[in-house]
Amino acid sequence: MRTVDSDDEPEECRKVIAQLYEFLDSELTDDRRERVREHLDHCGSCLEAFEFEAELRAVIVSHSKEQVPPSLMHKLALLIEEEDRLAPNGSSE
Repeated sequence: MRTVDSDDEPEECRKVIAQLYEFLDSELTDDRRERVREHLDHCGSCLEAFEFEAELRAVIVSHSKEQVPPSLMHKLALLIEEEDRLAPNGSSE
């Protein structure tokens, strides 16, 4: 995988690689998103990095949809309630 700070990469490639997560999350402005898309359409190495990140994200999402056992959810709820009960009210620590 390419690094963002490689001295031999063109500046636009560094910008695109640095913004891949924002691009995948649709967090870029419409203008910037279009410029990234155009760059990916013409730059094979950046497109390869994008495809890797998109595939990795898809794998992570598919694995995160596994069902959490009800007993674990119950234990977590109890722990959260306990934490809320023990937290000092109005404390600004």
